[in-house]
Amino acid sequence: MKHDKTALIVGASRGLGLALVEEALKQPWSVVATQRTGTDTPLQRLAQSSGGRLAIETVDINDPQGVAALRSRLATRGFELVLVNAGVKNDDRETIADVSTDEFVRVMVTNALSPMRFVEAFQALVVPTGTIAVMSSGQGSVTNNENGGYEVYRASKAALNTLMRSFAARHKDDARTLLLLAPGWVRTDMGGPQARLSIEESIPSLFKTMLSQQGRAGLHYLDYLGRTVPW
Repeated sequence: MKHDKTALIVGASRGLGLALVEEALKQPWSVVATQRTGTDTPLQRLAQSSGGRLAIETVDINDPQGVAALRSRLATRGFELVLVNAGVKNDDRETIADVSTDEFVRVMVTNALSPMRFVEAFQALVVPTGTIAVMSSGQGSVTNNENGGYEVYRASKAALNTLMRSFAARHKDDARTLLLLAPGWVRTDMGGPQARLSIEESIPSLFKTMLSQQGRAGLHYLDYLGRTVPW
């Protein structure tokens, strides 16, 4: 099988990111995947069995110097897909009245500012027919926020969505596909054991959704089944 497409998947050491790497390797893709730290991780073990199709880079997207160094290392590469998967959350019970300033900043920087800075830094490495995707959440939908809860996390993903819309507006003549992805509530370390979906129920469909959007210019906010999520 010819592996003629390459994806850069950011934040792939565990959970959804790792599962996306695994899914890409089931397809005719090669992958460059990033992790923050680690020497004996599931991602590295996956690389050992990938037949050279998976390369690992280390970067913390909250570190601008580290991101710039990674950009330099990959400067000669071209990617059909760049997917930025980054997310943290605070205590689910905290309202905006409870959360500390430091915690608010931590969530906002990791979930909104750093992913978009990464997109800005790496957009030129995406081929003209390629896709730039960012992992959002259904909780980033302002329209669907009728029950409250998860206030800071919701706000961070709504901010991410707005920043991605601004990016799309500045690149309205760009033929590349821009995606905000809502994977559903998935049972991961972050999603917790009570989440509705397993990784196996979410990620293959999410990857299929990304592939189905190839060649469709503009920004699209979609869930893992390819359904449009209201802003």
